Amino acid sequence: MRAAVRLWTRRAAALALVLLTGCSGGGGGGDGGDRPPGGAAAPPPVSRARLAVRPADGARDVPADGPVRVEVDGGRLLTVRLADDRGAAVPGTLTADGTRWTADRRLATATGYTLDAVAEDADGLRAARHAAFATAAPAHTFVGSSTPGDGSTVGVGMPVSLRFSHPIADRAAVERAVAVVSDPPLEIAPHWFGDRRLDFRPAAYWPAGTRVTLRLRLRDVEGAPGYLGTQDEDVHFTVGRALVAVVDLDAHTMAVRRDGELLRVLPVSGGSPGHPTYLGTMVVSERHEVTRMDSRTVGLGDAYDIADVPHALRLTASGTFVHGNYWSDPAVFGAANTSHGCIGLPDARGGSADSPAGWLYAHTRTGDVVEVRGSRGERVAPDNGLSDWNLDWRQWTAGSATGVH
Repeated sequence: MRAAVRLWTRRAAALALVLLTGCSGGGGGGDGGDRPPGGAAAPPPVSRARLAVRPADGARDVPADGPVRVEVDGGRLLTVRLADDRGAAVPGTLTADGTRWTADRRLATATGYTLDAVAEDADGLRAARHAAFATAAPAHTFVGSSTPGDGSTVGVGMPVSLRFSHPIADRAAVERAVAVVSDPPLEIAPHWFGDRRLDFRPAAYWPAGTRVTLRLRLRDVEGAPGYLGTQDEDVHFTVGRALVAVVDLDAHTMAVRRDGELLRVLPVSGGSPGHPTYLGTMVVSERHEVTRMDSRTVGLGDAYDIADVPHALRLTASGTFVHGNYWSDPAVFGAANTSHGCIGLPDARGGSADSPAGWLYAHTRTGDVVEVRGSRGERVAPDNGLSDWNLDWRQWTAGSATGVH
């Protein structure tokens, strides 16, 4: 009985082995005839195309000017994709024989990139290569500080003014990276004042209610050898109502109009014959309820030092203001020009809201226009403050570095 059990067990095991062997053959025929001796699977064919990429996978502090390239030996490139860490592709050029690809432009600084390439040999077998690398941060940078500020509401005379932290050698490259657009659309042109200042304005004052956007695309723009821009941002501002004050130095008056309507005529005292007030169009760039005025800061020695000048509106960088005056004889206002170049209006010490100077200060914002007329005095230089409007449109557009306006 025991011998019969053992015999049955051996037969069952042999049958199971036969069934398992048949299943592994995949349907009767088996694949044993395709295997080399020893039973090992044949290795898959390998493409003869050999890819080389630069920079190498894992590279750090790669120069932004590269080079970035892919080369293949024993085949042709099918696809190459270079993209930054936000997924934006960088274009490149493939040689006619399909063996070399090179990035077309400079990379962004301090940015991660991925490079993926696929090539094919003469038999149609493909090879692929992947590399990830990061560019270095720039050693030297420059920025542009803009006027007016983001979100501000300004007067109709406010130009867009950029002051650069480093002298700009390639003005055309920087100019192409900056744009000013408006709603409603206006023709707006750039003008360079030296190598650190770039202004934009339309042919005439902005229409009231205009919305303006300054687009700075300066990141990685080489403004000077070795100096790269860092900004990629927008600045928005709105033009408010149109307020223009016309000063007649001969009549000693200031006529203030808002949206064309005459609001008030104020008595003033301008610059004396020895210190005449600048003539021309000026723009309010700063407002101070009270400020100190020291003649030594404008090259006039110790002629004056007034610690509490009220209701001061700056017109030029050189020190011309419209301001309240409490120290002069009230009889000079509307009758004589007695100042060192500023335009004074009656006021009280500490500033009175009811005075002509207080009234003007309350109705004025930065960007408002002051047009000064008279028979004596020099015309203000267009780069003295925000006096851009003293150039006609032909003169203004001639100051573009690109010549496209």
